[in-house]
Amino acid sequence: MKILPLRKELEEYLKARGLARKFSKQKKLFEENIFHPGLNMELLEPRHMHIYSFRIDRKYRAIFVFVGRETVEVVDINNHYR
Repeated sequence: MKILPLRKELEEYLKARGLARKFSKQKKLFEENIFHPGLNMELLEPRHMHIYSFRIDRKYRAIFVFVGRETVEVVDINNHYR
């Protein structure tokens, strides 16, 4: 599985919150095995829109969509509890 490069504003969001290293670690796990238990990957509601998330840490999640069979694009990174 491959994650497309992040948009500039998402990279800045990660850097501003000190999450760049954590995201890199989770990205590596994701690219090796999307079902790794440390990712807590889930299909978000409404399910018919096929939007997924994986955990960056306890507080932040990366929201993504599939853009091909083996490629995903992270469309947002947000505070899971807001």
